[in-house]
Amino acid sequence: MRQKTFFVTDAHLGSGADSRQREADLVRWLETIEPEAKRVVMLGDIFDFWFTYKNAVPRGFVRLLGKMAQMADSGVEFHFFIGNHDMWLFDYLEKEIGVTMHNEPETMELEGKRFLIGHGDGMDAKDHKYNFIKRVFRCRFNQWLFAGVHPNIGFPIANSWSGSSRKKHSSNDYGYCGDDKEGIYLYCKKMQQQKLDAGVQPYDYFLFGHRHTPVVRPLGAATYINVGNWIDHRDYAVFDGEEVMLTSFGK
Repeated sequence: MRQKTFFVTDAHLGSGADSRQREADLVRWLETIEPEAKRVVMLGDIFDFWFTYKNAVPRGFVRLLGKMAQMADSGVEFHFFIGNHDMWLFDYLEKEIGVTMHNEPETMELEGKRFLIGHGDGMDAKDHKYNFIKRVFRCRFNQWLFAGVHPNIGFPIANSWSGSSRKKHSSNDYGYCGDDKEGIYLYCKKMQQQKLDAGVQPYDYFLFGHRHTPVVRPLGAATYINVGNWIDHRDYAVFDGEEVMLTSFGK
């Protein structure tokens, strides 16, 4: 019986020599969870780069996309929270597969529990440089300009930027900084307090990615979970209707 919700994040498909193996493992994971999956929530950066042209899409990833389409056709819900690497997916997955796309963190009610879910980039209000860059990349005019660049030119430029960005973060930013310094955790704490101050139902869980580090931390009566990444340990989370468990494929 399909009743569980699965969360996965940060596969960065298209990067590194082992990208095809990561994709194959992701497909095998989907095959494994399919009998129990009511929904699959992808928390962003599943692709290291993507740009949806009007009449062209990036080559590759057909095994994953085919499996997602087959599962969606059989009734499994798919949600995709865009990340900082695949923010230019636009409506491709929505139109081709039926995936529900999310551009910002959103509240979801799952089996009576209240979740705040997102990728996690831009949560640190003090990171003015990144938040400026994010606004530039999300500007419709800038997207229109990039769409005018031939893919043979635009994709190598974007992939180069994506690779340099990933290397920069891998050396400086990954790893949990502590509750008092972690931008996503502090953002969730702020959102929870706003609910409490307003006298409305608070959150039960906060589910995010982006930081590449699996973390489970209490946040008052709620729980903050960073799902980690698919690159190193094939991390994922599963909600069985009662609680969320963080684990890894093959464990």
